[in-house]
Amino acid sequence: MPIMQTRRRFLSTLSLVGAVNLAQASQSLSAEGPLETETVRLAYDGGICFSPGIAEDLLHAEGFTNVRYVDVSGGPRTFESAGFDFKTIAPWDVAVRIDNGESVVVLGGVHIGCFELFAKEGIRSVADLRGKSAGSAWTRLLALMATHVGLDPAKDIRLVTDQTLKPMELFAAGEVDAFLGFPPEPQELRARHVGHVILNTTLDRPWSQYFCCMLVGSWEYVRNYPVATKRVLRATLKAAQFCASEPARAAQRLVDSGFASRYDYAFETLSGIPYERWREYDAEDTIRFYALRLHETGFVKSTPQKIIADGTDWRS
Repeated sequence: MPIMQTRRRFLSTLSLVGAVNLAQASQSLSAEGPLETETVRLAYDGGICFSPGIAEDLLHAEGFTNVRYVDVSGGPRTFESAGFDFKTIAPWDVAVRIDNGESVVVLGGVHIGCFELFAKEGIRSVADLRGKSAGSAWTRLLALMATHVGLDPAKDIRLVTDQTLKPMELFAAGEVDAFLGFPPEPQELRARHVGHVILNTTLDRPWSQYFCCMLVGSWEYVRNYPVATKRVLRATLKAAQFCASEPARAAQRLVDSGFASRYDYAFETLSGIPYERWREYDAEDTIRFYALRLHETGFVKSTPQKIIADGTDWRS
């Protein structure tokens, strides 16, 4: 995605750099040694809970001169086939990727929450979905939610998995009983006064106790460019802190950069997620939790220990 460096954007960059105290960071850059590469390719999937656009100026401040974006909003794609180096990915998704043998490595957690499960009137909990229908692009998470309350997602719920059927629109039309949404979908449903929320992963246990988005890199990039990898992770975490401290400016940044179409949806999303709490959560524990749930339900064959051993690196 090409992004112009206008005067307004340049001034905003200076302000953002100052907001995260990058003057102090410049001292550590020289101690780390030079970047092995000044290029980084970031995947973008259309979500607005954490867009790579927020981290772009921070990446420039870390020494990257060539920050590229790869649009993967059409659906899940591997790092190799899509040609990107880093992506923020849900832990249940990356656990499946690792189990499938994809050469990826989880580097750290970014934030919690952001998924919301909407339902029709009369449905008050996930357990009430027995015999009902539900749709989402995130059917694995929906299945884990059902399993957590004792339901068999394969037998007790009619899952709408075909995205060409537009599950959110089916829910809005009353043809599906529940819908699991990811920003900006929950914001759209609220604006249209459709359904009510029965589960929010930002607030409801056990989901609120674990990371939702994690920074994942390709093994090739991480292995060949360890200094660059460390700086990408640092810029990502500083971007999360920026979302926490100034959600209004972060939301405007998404709109100005073309990563979000509506400021109100972006602001609602960014101001509702406790980005500043990333230090309180354990990235390895997150992978272990989801890998165990996935293993128990048959989504992955590997044990949590193997997934952690094969696909994580916390040294950055």
